[in-house]
Amino acid sequence: MTRTEHEQGGQSSSLTTHSVALPPLGALWGKSAGKAGGRANLLLQHLLDTAAVAELVWDHYLAPSLRQTLNDIAGPGRGRRFFAWLCGVHDFGKATPAFQHLDEAGAARVRRAGLVWDQRVVRLHRWRHDRAGGCLIRGCLSEVGWSEASIDWVWPLIAGHHGLFPTLGGAAEPRRAGGRLQGKGREWKQARWELLNAFTTALGFDDVAGVEPNNTPNRAVQLQLSGFVVMADWIASDQEHFRGVDSLAEVSMHGARERAEAAWKRLGLRGGWGELVAPGQNTFQARFRNDPRPSQTMLADVARQMGAPGLVVVEAPMGEGKTKAALVVAEVLAARWGMDGVFVGMPTQATCDPMFSNVRSWLEGIAPDLASQVALLHGKRMFNRQWRDLLTEDAAPDDRFTSVDEDEFGLDDPYGVSAQASADVVPERLAPAEWFMGAKRGLLSPFVVGTIDQLLFAATRTKHVMLRMAGLAGKVVVLDEVHAADVYMSQFLAEGLRWLGQAGVPVVLLSATLPPAQRRELMAAYLAGARSADAVASEVSAVPEPSGYPSVTAVWRFGSEVGHVVKASRSWRDDLQVAVEILPEPFDDAAKEPDGRASGEQVAALLRERLADGGCALVIRNTVLRAQQTFEALREEFGDEVRLLHGRLCAADRADRTEECLELLGAPKPGGSPRPPRMVLVATQIAEQSFDVDADLLVTDLAPMDLLLQRIGRAHRHAGVRRPDRVSDPRVIVTGFAPQDGRPPRFVKAAEGIYGRYLLLRTAAQVCAAAGDRWSIPGQVPQLVSEVYAPDRSVVPAAWEQAERDAYTEWADRQRTRAESAEPFLLTRAGEHGRQTLEGLHRGGSKDVLPDEQHRAMVRDGDRSVEVVLVRQDDRGFRTLSGKSLGVHGEASRDRLDDVLGGTVRLPAKLTEDAERELGPLDGWREDPWLRYSRALPLDASGKGRIGDHEVRYDRLLGLTEERTR
Repeated sequence: MTRTEHEQGGQSSSLTTHSVALPPLGALWGKSAGKAGGRANLLLQHLLDTAAVAELVWDHYLAPSLRQTLNDIAGPGRGRRFFAWLCGVHDFGKATPAFQHLDEAGAARVRRAGLVWDQRVVRLHRWRHDRAGGCLIRGCLSEVGWSEASIDWVWPLIAGHHGLFPTLGGAAEPRRAGGRLQGKGREWKQARWELLNAFTTALGFDDVAGVEPNNTPNRAVQLQLSGFVVMADWIASDQEHFRGVDSLAEVSMHGARERAEAAWKRLGLRGGWGELVAPGQNTFQARFRNDPRPSQTMLADVARQMGAPGLVVVEAPMGEGKTKAALVVAEVLAARWGMDGVFVGMPTQATCDPMFSNVRSWLEGIAPDLASQVALLHGKRMFNRQWRDLLTEDAAPDDRFTSVDEDEFGLDDPYGVSAQASADVVPERLAPAEWFMGAKRGLLSPFVVGTIDQLLFAATRTKHVMLRMAGLAGKVVVLDEVHAADVYMSQFLAEGLRWLGQAGVPVVLLSATLPPAQRRELMAAYLAGARSADAVASEVSAVPEPSGYPSVTAVWRFGSEVGHVVKASRSWRDDLQVAVEILPEPFDDAAKEPDGRASGEQVAALLRERLADGGCALVIRNTVLRAQQTFEALREEFGDEVRLLHGRLCAADRADRTEECLELLGAPKPGGSPRPPRMVLVATQIAEQSFDVDADLLVTDLAPMDLLLQRIGRAHRHAGVRRPDRVSDPRVIVTGFAPQDGRPPRFVKAAEGIYGRYLLLRTAAQVCAAAGDRWSIPGQVPQLVSEVYAPDRSVVPAAWEQAERDAYTEWADRQRTRAESAEPFLLTRAGEHGRQTLEGLHRGGSKDVLPDEQHRAMVRDGDRSVEVVLVRQDDRGFRTLSGKSLGVHGEASRDRLDDVLGGTVRLPAKLTEDAERELGPLDGWREDPWLRYSRALPLDASGKGRIGDHEVRYDRLLGLTEERTR
C-alpha cells in the first residue's frame, strides 16, 4: 500500500511479512482470554482496534472545531491519523514483564517467544502498565528525534489513560526493581520497538519519527484529548465487540476497522448536529413560534459580532426569555465556530426536568432526529417519566453502569455494555446511545441537560475527569441562574471556566441578578488560561459596565488580545412600580427565635384583609419548618385554598403540586385551567427561580437582595391577568426580620445561618429605606444589587455601622474559609495554572467512584443529606406511600415502580449519618435494577418512622416532619 493510500484512510490487508515473522508480536498479549471472549487478544491487535475506533470517533463524533484543532497540532491533513495513533499507542506499557506475567497462559506464550523475566521480582514489585507506557514512550520518542516539547505533552496522555496523571517520578519503574519490570536485555527493548513500529506503519506513517506533531496544544486541549483516548480504549476493550485475536497472521488494520465499524453500529454511537447552518433572522420565530423580544434579538446580534469563541454573560429580568434566546445563541456560536452539541446546566434537579423538554423541542426544530439524542443528567433522572419512556425496553436502567471495577494494574476497565441484539439487528433507540449512559460518560452525549454540578464535577481532581472535560469539548455550554452559585461552588465554576476558556469552548451565562463583582470574576476566570491574575484583571477592567438592563457582555481572547462587546436594550415590557412594605417579625424578647406559629398567624391576618375580595398570594419562607407552620395557620383561615410546596415533600406529591401550581398560577394558556378566585401558595426557596408562577401579592422572608428580587419576579409576572382591586398594584411585603428604632434589626436565626448577617443587614437597610415607597422593577435591579454587594458601607444607617463592620468581618472570614475548603478538590492546585502539560495533575490523591450524593457534596458546600423511599408497613407486608400493595418483602412489579419511586423524599441533614448506617433497600429490591441502591424508610399506619433516636412522620399535607427526639 502506498503512503498516499494510508493517508486517505485506506485499509491494509495484513502486516508486512517481516512483522508477521517476529515471534514476540505473536506472543505479547493485550487482553487475556478471560477478558477477550475466551481467546486472548494480541497487544498489537488491541492497539490497532483502539486506533480504528479513534478513526470513527474522528469521522462520526468529534466536532468540526476539534478536528481543526487537531489538524493545527499535527499538521494540515494529518490530524485524523495522528489522533488514531495517539489513542492506539495508549497500552504501549503492556509490553513489559510487569504486565505480561499477570496471565498465566499469556505469560507462558511470551516466555516461549524468548522474552523472559525474574518471576520473583515482578511479583514483588508493581508497575502499572499505564505509567510504564508513559515512561517508556519517552525514551522511544527521544531516540527517534522528537522534540522535548512534544514528548512532554504526549507521555502524560499515555501514563494517565486509566484516569490519573502521575508525575514523571511517579510513572518511573520502582528503583528497587532494578529495571527488571521493563525487561532486562535487548530482547525486550527490541520487542517494544517492533510493536511500536508495526503499529505506527499500519496506520500509514513511514516511521515513529514522522508521527511527531508540528505544534503543542494548550493544557485544556491536552485534557480533552486524554478523554478521547480513554473513550476509544473503553470502546475497543469491550469483549462483546472485540473478541480476541491470538494469531499474528490474523492481525491487521483492515480487520480492526471492520471490528470497529461493527461495534460502532451496534452501540449506536453518534455525534451531534455536525456542520450547523448559521441561523437567520427568522430563526427565533421558527423555533419558538413567536417573535423575539428586543433583548433576545440583541443577544443573537452580539453573538454574531464576536471575533472568536468566548464568554457571553446575559443579565435580564425574570420572565424576559433569556433561556430561549440562549438556545438560539448556541446555534449562532455553533455554526460560527464548529461546535457539535450543547450542554445546558441548571441550578437544581427540579429545574432540569422542564428544561429537558424545552431543549428536546428546540432541537426537533433544527432536525427531528436530534431530539432523541438529549441526555438528562442528574441524580433523580430515574424519577423523570419522560426520560424513562425514552429508553427502549431492551435497554438496562442507568444504574447498570454505576460501578467501575479496576485492579491496581488497571487490568479491568468499565469497558462498556454487552450487546443484547444479534449481530445484524440494531434496536431503534429513542435516547442517546446506551454506552453514553455509563459511569462518568454522560457528558459525552451530544446534547445534555443536567444540573450545573455536571460542569463543576469536570473541575474536580477526580479520577477520569478527562472524560467529563472531553464531554464538554466541542459543545456550547449554557448555564442558567449562575448567581445561585455560592462562594464555595464558585471556586469550581471559576476553575471550570478557566479550562473551557483555554480550550475555546463558548459559554453562555444567564442571570437575572448578577452582582458586578461576580460578573468580573467570571470573565476573568474564562479569559485567564495560563495568564497571571494581574494581567487578566487589567484586561477585565477594560471591559465597560453595561449601561442598561437587560444587558449582554461578551468577551473573547484572540491570540494575546481580548475583544469585547457590551450592549443593553429595553425590556419587553414597562417597569413595574412595586410597592414595598414591612411586616415586622413577632419576636418574643424572652426567646431567641420568634414563634413560628405566631408568625404564621400574623401572615394569615394580613392576607385575610388583602385577599378579602379574592386574589392569589405567594408566601415564601426561608425554611421548611416556617413554611409548614405558616401553612397550618393559613389553612385554618383559608382551608383548601392554601397549597404548600417545599423540598421535604415526596417526589410524587411535589411533582403533582408543582404541576398544579404552574397550571393555576402560570402564564395564561388557551384552554388552560382558569385562575382561581383566591389561592395562597406557601413555598420555600424552590419558588425563587425557574418557577413560572404569577402572584397578585408577595409575602416573603428577608433574603439577600439578589434573591429577594428573584422572588419579586414571581409577582405580576404576566400581562393580561385580571386582578382584584386590593391586589391590582404589584406589592412585596417583607417579613422575617424586625426593625428596631436606633438599633440594627433582629433577624430569624435560621436565615442568618443560611445567608449570613452581613448581607441581611445591607438588604434590610434597602428594604427599610424603600418602605412606603416603590421599586422600579426590573429597571432598578442592577442598582439595588450593586448597592448591597458593593463594599461601600454608606448603604446602612449610621447606627448600624458597627454591627455591619462586625458582620462583615464574620462574613469575610466565612467566605475565605469556604473558598479555601474547596481548594483540595479543585482540578488545578493554587499556583499551578501556568503549567504547560498534564504531568502530575492528580498528584496528592484523587476522589474516584463516589456516589452521586457524595460527588454533589464535593462541589456544593453545606451539610450532606440523603434521600429515602417511604413505604408503609403492616403485618401483611409493605405498601407504597400511596397505598398500593407490594410483596411481603417489598417486591415491586414494573407497574408499581412509579408508585414506589414516588415516595422518595430528602431527609434533614442531621439525619444523614443515621440513615446511611441504618437504612438500605428492602429485601425484595436487592435484585431490582431500579431500586437496589435505594434506602427504604418504613412507616407505620400513622405515617411515623424511626431513624436513630429521631422519630419522623410523613403527612400528605405537610410533608416530612420531625416529631420528637428521645
